[in-house]
Formats: sequence, structure tokens, C-alpha cells
Amino acid sequence: MPDENGFFGEYGGQFIPPELKSVMDEITAAYLEIRDSAAFQHELHELQSTYIGRPSPLFYAKRLSEHLGGARIFLKREDLNHTGAHKINHCIGEALLAKHMGKKKVLAETGAGQHGVALATACALVGIPCEIHMGQVDIEKEHPNVTKMKILGCKLVAVTRGTATLKDAVDSAFEAYLQDPVNSIYAIGSVVGPHPFPMMVRDFQQVVGEEARAQFLALEGRLPTRITACVGGGS
Repeated sequence: MPDENGFFGEYGGQFIPPELKSVMDEITAAYLEIRDSAAFQHELHELQSTYIGRPSPLFYAKRLSEHLGGARIFLKREDLNHTGAHKINHCIGEALLAKHMGKKKVLAETGAGQHGVALATACALVGIPCEIHMGQVDIEKEHPNVTKMKILGCKLVAVTRGTATLKDAVDSAFEAYLQDPVNSIYAIGSVVGPHPFPMMVRDFQQVVGEEARAQFLALEGRLPTRITACVGGGS
């Protein structure tokens, strides 16, 4: 758990302009309120089950295990979730938070488009407009995801400055958010950014570990000896 200032040890916290402090405090208070709400948890769990398709299966990779020798390898199949990745886990939570706070728009950046597709899906589900900023280079590379986002009704903003890739899309999306932080919310796609966003993504993604623990115990009668996870985006 982060401390009262949002630090996970030496990491985290808030390094933001003074004018954003009250906005972040409002988001923190709203999130802590709904996180402990039975009604919110019921709605979240219902959507995880009936919309995302949770629990995702824990699959014994028999042939991979035999090929490598020694270890019995199990895969937590987050790729089988609705929209094809783990991203939908926190996007549903962030969209529900935006609805609870009465926000009129959700903004975000995307690189390959997976976060954009997941967030556009979540916003369409709860009925909130979604605006995704994406570098022009990535738009040209990731045509299938661009098409999906447009079908889902999101406003796609092409970012042409700089390298026209993810880092420029992040800057563009955050600048758009700063223009109207009262009526919009920035749905960060990973455990980055100011508190409370890393805490929120951590909380919404913990369902993966909770399921995997219970599933492995049911299959093997014990906990695994080693767990490996990707940490590119951190979520």
C-alpha cells in the first residue's frame, strides 16, 4: 500500500503543478470512497464476470514445459479477456470512477492501441465520451486498433509533433486534460503518473494475482515456486 502521500517506498507521490493539487485530491477522495463501497464492488465484480469474462483461465503449457524440461509452466491467459489483454481490468474501473464523479469526458493516450481500445470499450459501456491521443506513426502502424476505437465511438486525436509516437501522445493528452480538469478525467494506462493513479491501477489489476493464486492452489494443492510477469507498462 502507498503511504498517505502516495509513495511506494522511494517511488510514487505527486510531482504536479500547484493548480492540479486540488484536482488530484478530489480524484483520490472519490476513489477511496467508491473503493470501500459495497455497491461499487458489486458493480465491478458483475462486469468482471459478465463483460470482461473473468476469471481468465490458468493454462498448463504441457508441450512448452516438456520442451524446456524441469519446470511445469502455467500461463494466466489475460489475452482471453474481452478486448484481448489485461488493459480492460483497470479501464472498466476508471470508467466507473468517471461516472461516479459525474465527469463528462475521459481522456487517455495510447501507443499500440490496446489501452485505447480497452478504454473506448469501457467508456462506451458506461456511456461517457472518450478521447484518445495517438501518435501519427502509431496510427499508421496499428490500423486494426484504430478502426476498433473509431467503431466504439471515441474521438481519436492524431499527434504529429516530435516523434509522433507514444511519448508525444502522452504530452498531448495531458495538455488536453489540463484545459478542463473539472469536467474530464485522465485515465492513465499504467502504474505511472501522480497519486492516486498508480494505486488505482494496482488495485484494479490485483484481480489477476488473486485469481491465479486460487486457481493454482486448486490445480496443484500448493503455491507456485516462481512467478514471472512482464513489467513493461507495469500494470
